[in-house]
Amino acid sequence: MTGPALTAAAARPARTEAVVRIEGLCKSFDGRLVLDHLDLEVGRGRIVSVIGQSGGGKSTLMRCVNLLESPDRGTVEVAGEVVHSGGRTVCRDLPGLRRTVGMVFQRFHLFPHLTAVENVVLAQRRAGVPEQEALERAVTLLRRVRVAHRALARPDQLSGGEQQRVAIARALALRPEVLLFDEPTSSLDPEATREVLGVMRELAADGMTMLLVTHELPFAREVSDHVVFVDGGRIVEEGTPRDVLDRPAQSRTREFLAAYGPAS
Repeated sequence: MTGPALTAAAARPARTEAVVRIEGLCKSFDGRLVLDHLDLEVGRGRIVSVIGQSGGGKSTLMRCVNLLESPDRGTVEVAGEVVHSGGRTVCRDLPGLRRTVGMVFQRFHLFPHLTAVENVVLAQRRAGVPEQEALERAVTLLRRVRVAHRALARPDQLSGGEQQRVAIARALALRPEVLLFDEPTSSLDPEATREVLGVMRELAADGMTMLLVTHELPFAREVSDHVVFVDGGRIVEEGTPRDVLDRPAQSRTREFLAAYGPAS
């Protein structure tokens, strides 16, 4: 891995404290097993990319981390606290969990009647942040994701890339310990995709802990510390970007990569 591909992963120091730890995770929908005894760990300051074909369980995995979906079996631990175990949710503070685990969705989920800055303020106000502090933080974050000039625009006045960057600012506003990205560029055109990936590169360089589902294989190679290939609800292969994307050991991984083309 050379050039820009070294800038994020290689520049970060090794850290082993786990922000997210998942063991034996199972989830079914209508009798169909979507996650099958899946184990995963995300260390503090690390970036883990989950790749795989559509319908393979990746998005369900993400939603189980912050308990938007309740697992059937297995253990989910976030920031040192077990939040799900033995088939039941044991988290005593779901709003607090979702402040710890920020999430950026495929479809933005901005409130259409609110401006960009109001969308970023609202989550903070619901968490008890004073109004002036929430506003100042919102403006700072919109500047950070390069949409401060659109602070007073409503979502229908924003491009897809601008909406997704507002959504990232909103997720950052509650100062999460880990950010989840569920295919954040899947509904964007190439230019907007570049804009959003640029923001994510900056977050990676700043040491933000991230777990992301993506089909952007060159991006996964560039920023990730660890790549996980999920197929049929199971982890088929995992390792460094070079190991998984350049020299996969499993035939199923090779088939997937061949279908998606080269990762560089």
